[in-house]
Amino acid sequence: MKKTGRVTLPSEQNFLAETKDLLERWGADAIRDSDGTKLDEQIKQLDAKIYTTYFVARGHNDFAEKHMEECQQLYLMSQFNIAQGDTLEIDFMTGYFDQQLKPDYKHDPKKYWEVIDRTTGEVVDIHEWDVKEERNTVIIKNTIPWHEYTVSFLVYAIWDPTQMYNHITNNWGDKPHDIPFDVRQPYSNEFMSSTLKQWLKDNPDTDVVRFTTFFYHFTLVFNNLGKEKFVDWFGYGASVSVAALDAFEQEKGYRLRPEDIVDQGYYNTSFRVPSKAFSDYMDFVQRFVAKEAKKLIDIVHESGKEAMMFLGDNWIGTEPYGKYFGEIGLDAVVGSVGGGATLRMIADIPHVRYTEGRFLPYFFPDTFYEGNNPVIEANENWLTARRAILRNPVDRIGYGGYLSLAYKFPEFVDYIEKVTDEFREIYDTIKGVKPHTGLKVAILNSWGKLRTWQTHMVAHALWYKQIYSYLGVLESLSGAAVEVSFISFEDVINHGVPEDVDVIINAGDAGTAFSGGENWMNEALITKIRAWVHNGGGFIGIGEPSAHHHQGRYFQLGQVLGVDKELGFTLSTDKYFTTPVEKHFISEDMTKFNFGEGMKNIYALTENTEIIDYSNGEIHLSSHNYGKGRGVYIAGLPYSEDNTRLLLRAMFYAANKENEFHKWHASNLYCEVHAYPSIEKMAIVNNSMQEQTTLVFDGNGNSKKVTLGPSEIRWEAISDES
Repeated sequence: MKKTGRVTLPSEQNFLAETKDLLERWGADAIRDSDGTKLDEQIKQLDAKIYTTYFVARGHNDFAEKHMEECQQLYLMSQFNIAQGDTLEIDFMTGYFDQQLKPDYKHDPKKYWEVIDRTTGEVVDIHEWDVKEERNTVIIKNTIPWHEYTVSFLVYAIWDPTQMYNHITNNWGDKPHDIPFDVRQPYSNEFMSSTLKQWLKDNPDTDVVRFTTFFYHFTLVFNNLGKEKFVDWFGYGASVSVAALDAFEQEKGYRLRPEDIVDQGYYNTSFRVPSKAFSDYMDFVQRFVAKEAKKLIDIVHESGKEAMMFLGDNWIGTEPYGKYFGEIGLDAVVGSVGGGATLRMIADIPHVRYTEGRFLPYFFPDTFYEGNNPVIEANENWLTARRAILRNPVDRIGYGGYLSLAYKFPEFVDYIEKVTDEFREIYDTIKGVKPHTGLKVAILNSWGKLRTWQTHMVAHALWYKQIYSYLGVLESLSGAAVEVSFISFEDVINHGVPEDVDVIINAGDAGTAFSGGENWMNEALITKIRAWVHNGGGFIGIGEPSAHHHQGRYFQLGQVLGVDKELGFTLSTDKYFTTPVEKHFISEDMTKFNFGEGMKNIYALTENTEIIDYSNGEIHLSSHNYGKGRGVYIAGLPYSEDNTRLLLRAMFYAANKENEFHKWHASNLYCEVHAYPSIEKMAIVNNSMQEQTTLVFDGNGNSKKVTLGPSEIRWEAISDES
């Protein structure tokens, strides 16, 4: 008998028969609407839970148009402008989209704006500049020729950026632009509560209120052509307002500068080492959002319905791994699954009854068009996510978009039927069961636990040239037989390395929040990690780990890793250690090396550095004994089957646990073994779309040969003797 449940189906008006068909075929037990679709009454009466999208801070233009002074706000920075004489006029809106943004002249620019000489970093006195509202310009007097100047200014956001993106992508024509309004403002705050109460009365068929999300959108600013100009999925830019600035000063005891938000034009992306002011501001927003969101959740619960949050859109302030998230009282979180790392980001969220992954592709016309095969993307998405599901499954899966588009592709419909059946089989077998883990690994960066499974993301799992060589670390770990935690530099400084950690990984470019930047100037951090490795810990550095040029060192843990980077200062120092070892445990399974963008000019500090891969006069992979512990250096680690195995071997080697590597293990790179000793079962998995043969090792290292079909997952019983 076919199992059903744990699947959410998107639907739309005038699509009843097809919805019923897919409810049965995909075994769905919930139906949802999407941005741009509505469910008609007949669909709402089907035997399924009804999810209804609810926009807290947009979608109510009748209210917003009467209170434009309560629109959400952002701090923006103008382009850099060079003075050629003693006056300079800056058109600060150049490059911005006037349909999205409108300068705030209601509040005194002299109090809330800032003009900076970017050549010296000095703030220009407010008496030396004036605003020309009719031209949206600032005129600066007594400028220094050939210095660069910028204006940091407040704007009102008059078009919600997600609706704007969907509007443009789906060609919604003259559909009204959703105006976002701010929960900090008195009329908006009252409106959000009263409107939700009335909406709940008007929507009795809704079982789950899907908040998309609460109050503040991640930073998404469009350029003058209506294209994305700046997107930071973690950005707090849209939470800024005059009301917020004043409240922050009262709560924290000091006033934020515009520069604390615009941050030289970097806008405090998650790649920036956070300043104290910005860390304080994030904490301030998170506490406020949790308090206000709880009010809405309480209203939903009083109506007898469930409250679900979408991990996206207006999610800022609801950091799921932050210290205030549990106070909100949500029933569930749903998020978009781009692969294994994003799957774990959702599945591991605490303080909710269930989690749900929205799988790809979205049923949008940019994928579902004649001549394209959406099965390809769906298959890749499922296979990468499945590795992570086998470590910790989300409680539900689902899809989004226009069901009528997907229904036109029968092969896609058939494939998703197989996916949903397989998901239920995995879930019913292992949910709540602890899988075998050979090691405990800690990712060390500026964010620690707050950004669990969220390192090196820009726009929620999108590919960028500068980060794929680091994102591969998380993607590999998401389905690996290791326990993963996230710790910050501050954690180590204050509390040391947790006792149960076997391996620390520090991965990133120099100066970023992920490598650490000036954190490596902290004596306590360096000495605690050196001592920990010397006493038997394992440290893996990827890219430019512990990088900060200081006292003749670039890699501050160079002595641990056995390598450093040539900056051009030590060219007069001969470097004799260039011979790779003939073979090494870490590279034993490698068919080819791929370090992605890699890292230039890495050299060995000592003859004791075990060089594993070396070319063009530089090291790409090496290891080094340090006391009882070990350091491993990797130039970059894009996600692939080869690199997943490379990282796994590197972790076991760094931890001095090579003899345990073959427990619950598959010899074939394209296969993995997930063991669940407490239920005496194991899953042997083929992560490829081709047939694979592998040796499968049990918990005692005994092996047998197994052949798996394309993408096959095979469940086998294990015994206490295994």
